[in-house]
Amino acid sequence: MSRTPNRRAEPVARTSAEIALDQLDRLREVFPGCVSEGKIDFEKLRAALGDEVDARPERYGFTWAGKRDALRLLQTPSRATLIPRSMESVNFEKTNNVFIEGDNLEVLKLLYKAYFNQVKMIYIDPPYNTGNDFIYPDNFADPLDTYLKLTAQKDGGGNLLTSNPETSGRYHSTWLSMMLPRLFVARQLLREEGFIFVSIDDHEAHNLRLLMNEMFGEENFVSQIVWKSRRSEDVRAKTGVSVDHEYILCYRKSEAGVLRGTEKDLEKFANPDNDSRGPWRSADLTGLATKEKRPNLHYDLIDPATGIKYGCPPKGWRFDRQTMQRKINEKRILFPPDGKGRPRHKLFLNEMRSLYKNISSVILEPTTGDGTREVNKLVGEGVFDFPKPLGLIKLLLEQATEEDDLVLDFFAGSGTTGHAVLALNREEGTYRRLILVQLPEPTGHDSPARRLGYQTIAEIGKDRLRRVMNQLTQAKNKKPRREVREPPEDFGLRVFKLAESNYRPWTGVEEKTPQAYAKTIKLFTDPLVPGWKPENVIWEVAIKEGYALNSHIELVAHSKAKNKVYKVTDPDKGQSFRICLDDSVRPATLKELNLSKDDLFICRDSALTDEAAANLALQCRLKTI
Repeated sequence: MSRTPNRRAEPVARTSAEIALDQLDRLREVFPGCVSEGKIDFEKLRAALGDEVDARPERYGFTWAGKRDALRLLQTPSRATLIPRSMESVNFEKTNNVFIEGDNLEVLKLLYKAYFNQVKMIYIDPPYNTGNDFIYPDNFADPLDTYLKLTAQKDGGGNLLTSNPETSGRYHSTWLSMMLPRLFVARQLLREEGFIFVSIDDHEAHNLRLLMNEMFGEENFVSQIVWKSRRSEDVRAKTGVSVDHEYILCYRKSEAGVLRGTEKDLEKFANPDNDSRGPWRSADLTGLATKEKRPNLHYDLIDPATGIKYGCPPKGWRFDRQTMQRKINEKRILFPPDGKGRPRHKLFLNEMRSLYKNISSVILEPTTGDGTREVNKLVGEGVFDFPKPLGLIKLLLEQATEEDDLVLDFFAGSGTTGHAVLALNREEGTYRRLILVQLPEPTGHDSPARRLGYQTIAEIGKDRLRRVMNQLTQAKNKKPRREVREPPEDFGLRVFKLAESNYRPWTGVEEKTPQAYAKTIKLFTDPLVPGWKPENVIWEVAIKEGYALNSHIELVAHSKAKNKVYKVTDPDKGQSFRICLDDSVRPATLKELNLSKDDLFICRDSALTDEAAANLALQCRLKTI
């Protein structure tokens, strides 16, 4: 029976969020008069910004060949989906940890709606672009189609990645075009107090700094940490210099982001004189300014009890005369009894504003060698080249996260970030959650990884995490029951794989005839692809409607006389919807569900008559496929 379109029901989202439109909405919130009919009125925007607009032709900027294409790729929504891989997962139904196999830009776009402003820390270790490394082959016309072909999910397979030699003429440009859209989306996922850490070496450190200034704002630069990655010098160096270090660029989302710092040495605090104010240590009294800058801090200090004169240090004292006299009266100034040396003051433990101090911008250990030994021990000798050591990522996690924060790594490699999250949770009794994304980059045909059965880098990462979880579970089971944590530790992993949408794509018609159009349109009576699976469709609906990947799916109605209805719940946001994928939704089913205006119900458009759809749209929020 032919039907007129149901105008009361909304269609479900068929792609990821359109980031450009989302940014436009945010601009509209700040400058509502500068956006009209979905377009920016740049003249009004310039007027609103006033002198803030720099219209000069010559001004500072950072650009490269292909930057415009990279921005265009960013603005193209993903039509892909993520399908669950229960057989590769661990405790799928209960875990909050996620591993996604796929191209990270497509995946980031799919995560955008659910995880906007949710991630506390991002760590990535992208390709270093040495000429022998590889670049993700972004296709500006159809990135998903390119990915599916290169991973042999569609005809026309080939090498997964393409090299980027210096002779290409776009050595730096290609790398920057790969990084730009990924960093842009990454920033949108970070919480306001969130941090991103990016490992890099000398080849692209300078360009990455400029790119991240553009993506995150120069004012949100935190540090360019130097990590001594080698324990001994490189005898193969041809320049006469052994490059023993790499960098970790750290940026924050906003000024709300504050690193924890390193613990202060509290062993120096004691109370040898039984001071009623508690433990103390002696602290420096000398100042930091010249007499020209701070004349009030430059004066001769005299012990009133002995009359000994201690003069004035070159940069004065830490306190002015009045404050110093008050501290003398409070018996907080320690004068050397023999008149030699400089006076110091008592710093009490209970007056410390923080038990932490700033971390060093230089990390001396652990090294890459430690990372190699860790991976060799877990999954096999020589399986992964130059993995980051566990201790390095744990150090970053300690600085930027706590409790149940969400951690993201979309260049997951061997899975060190996931391993570090699990290990730190065990040590601190915390419940940090993780999302890892890794391209199924093939291992070499004659490599140790291939000989051990690992076809791709993604397989190495997944297996490493499963092994770590198994070890931690065994260690937990050996503990006395009174020491087992409540709620229990999360030793699970939900595995998803990037795949083609379950929605039938419109590819047009070759023959521009009425008959050809009629035939093609007839195929779209069912908008789902042949062979679709309910679980995969439900997850695609959930992801594109903005539900997180730790959402729960449960069957809430099932009988021969009625329909199968599933309830999908996002535990973090406290939101849910019900979905029925049957050919027809029976009135008895809807009556049993007892939907209210706040409830969201999703079904196939063809499953409801026009009358039923109109009535249901008045009863609840209705969306159709």
